[in-house]
Amino acid sequence: MAIEREQAHDDAAHEPVEEQSGPARLEILKALGDNTRYAVFLEIARSAKPLATADVARSLGLHPNTVRPHLERMRELGLLDQRVDARGGPGRPQHLYTVAPDAPSLGLEPPAFPRLARMLLQVAAGAGVAFEDAVEVGREQGTIDATRRRRSTQGVAALRSELSDLGFDPEDIGDDDGATIAFMHCPFRELAQSDPALVCGLHRGMVEGFVDAVGGACVTAFRTLVDRDHPCQVDLSSRPEPEVALR
Repeated sequence: MAIEREQAHDDAAHEPVEEQSGPARLEILKALGDNTRYAVFLEIARSAKPLATADVARSLGLHPNTVRPHLERMRELGLLDQRVDARGGPGRPQHLYTVAPDAPSLGLEPPAFPRLARMLLQVAAGAGVAFEDAVEVGREQGTIDATRRRRSTQGVAALRSELSDLGFDPEDIGDDDGATIAFMHCPFRELAQSDPALVCGLHRGMVEGFVDAVGGACVTAFRTLVDRDHPCQVDLSSRPEPEVALR
């Protein structure tokens, strides 16, 4: 692992730092010149969901007190975004970290993928693809995703785990009759803001297809980015186990 990090460090040092120049660029390069800080940044950049200090420390085998000042320094430089985890218990609030939207890429992600997604979205919009079509495509993907999920969980628990793996940072409130799951962080947000009908339609279909396939619940409402009252959340109702289980 150490060799991999050192190689990644050397590779990134030769990548152009986008949209940064002069003192700002120098400060960023100096900050990431520290091996531990760079390892912390990589851990967050490669994660599909926001990470807490304890998450990063556990993954890297470091003490949280070692990780915390590195996170704060990168937040000051604009490399990381920080928010308070609303689900935290009593005591010191827990902060969650993600790479800032305008942070330089440093070659950590394949730049062709976001570009391809934007172009495909433009093609779909230009071809007049309807919301219902997007939902149907999403349903197919959700069904495929369900076949890869372990059968130890169903319903709300299975969907929560799937959304977490995809980076939506789900938070749910519920009882025996059902639940509401909010998407605290949307990895599709940038594209959804450009075309909420298509992108949110795909996400809705993915959720519905997944829930239908794993069983144990059904989707009763899906609120998209443009919902004024309760955006970005899904309501689920518990239901009996289907007669034919997914295998």
